[in-house]
Parts: sequence; C-alpha cells; structure tokens
Amino acid sequence: MLRISDSVAIADWEITESFSRSSGPGGQNVNKVSTAVELRFEAERSPHLSEAVKRRLKRLAGRRWTGDGAIVIRAEETRSQLRNRELARARLVDLIAAALVVPKRRIATKPTLGSKKRRLEAKSQRGEIKALRGRVEDQ
Repeated sequence: MLRISDSVAIADWEITESFSRSSGPGGQNVNKVSTAVELRFEAERSPHLSEAVKRRLKRLAGRRWTGDGAIVIRAEETRSQLRNRELARARLVDLIAAALVVPKRRIATKPTLGSKKRRLEAKSQRGEIKALRGRVEDQ
C-alpha cells in the first residue's frame, strides 16, 4: 500500500516495477547490477482516484502518460536499487498529490469606472502627442 494522503492510498497491484542496468558512473558494478527502476502505475484503471483527479494527473504527467493510461517513472540517479525504488515511489506520490489539489476557479470581474476613465484619458493624451508629430507649417 502506497499512502498518498489521509483519504487516498494506492494498492500494490496497481504498481509494477522493472529493473534494468543503469547508465552513468558505477565502475564495473554498472555492468553487473540492475539498479535502474522503471515504475509503472495503472492510473486509468485505478479505483482509488476520481475521474477529475485522473484528468489532472494526465495533464501533469505529460509524456510519462502512456497510451493505455499508465504512468511510467524511471529512476536511475543512484547506484543503489533500493534508493532508486524509493525515489521513483516518491516522485509518483508527489505527482498524485499535486493532482489531488483542486485548482481555484477564476472569477471574472469588470473594470472599475475609475480605471476606464484613466485608460481613456491616457489614450487621448497619447493621441495628442502623436497628432503634434509631423511637419511644421511656416506662418
């Protein structure tokens, strides 16, 4: 069980992990030990997430969201498989926690009378400046 918040937890069957050899430094160890972790979370089939959360999660995940509705997170920062697993799970928790936050709706407002008058006054002043430009007539 992976706990996201007080009300949301992800079951173990929804998460699969596969391991492969990591790139980068590690000496001979990098050629022998599969330390890179690819975590796959079946988000679309998850009964623990609402449809609204799934939509936000899909938008937040970006390219990590696959065609069949899963999120794939790859972690290969450290030389330790255990630490990479923890990093991948932490990233998944952060991503789902961000999707749980409902964005505030924007309330449309009208400009005040004073701001309308100031805008029109600035426009007329600018028009006068532009009208004064140009050729000077001899008298």
